[in-house]
Amino acid sequence: MKKTRKKHSPEFKAKVALAAVREQETVAEISRKHKVHANVVYKWKRQLLENLARAFDAEAGSAGDTSEREGELLKKIGELTVERDFLSNGLGRFR
Repeated sequence: MKKTRKKHSPEFKAKVALAAVREQETVAEISRKHKVHANVVYKWKRQLLENLARAFDAEAGSAGDTSEREGELLKKIGELTVERDFLSNGLGRFR
């Protein structure tokens, strides 16, 4: 019998890690309650604490602006490519 691994959603991982950070219950109780191994709870807690500073990073807010600008530039590239192809096909007819 081959067992497959469970893939937990980021929301579930955050919920379990936050419960571990609160320390209202022991890690053993949390792992039993959510049916995950205690080592996994410790790992998710460590990842949460390591990446917590990114939530307050000033550059994280500008990341949305960057992707928006990227989308505008890609759209413009597409328009220019279509225009170039149209004009090059038109010039080919007159030769």
